[in-house]
Amino acid sequence: MIGKPNDIKGESIKAFVILKEGYKPSDELKERIKDTVREVLGPIAVPDEIEFVDKLPKTRSGKIMMRLLKARELGLEIGDTSTLEE
Repeated sequence: MIGKPNDIKGESIKAFVILKEGYKPSDELKERIKDTVREVLGPIAVPDEIEFVDKLPKTRSGKIMMRLLKARELGLEIGDTSTLEE
């Protein structure tokens, strides 16, 4: 998840989701994910956007590079990627 600028809220949430085998991307699945987040974490944590992806950018040690996701989303310079997993 990343925060994106939002005129009303200040920031909105965008989630990047990797689907398990057997699941297909759909608007219905996005709504089910939002409902689950609302139920488990509360309404404040419900993402405004969900994007299904095949993989996430990770460091060689396996940490997700959130700043890279945010930079790509906002069209910013991605910076140093020397620790990016090949």
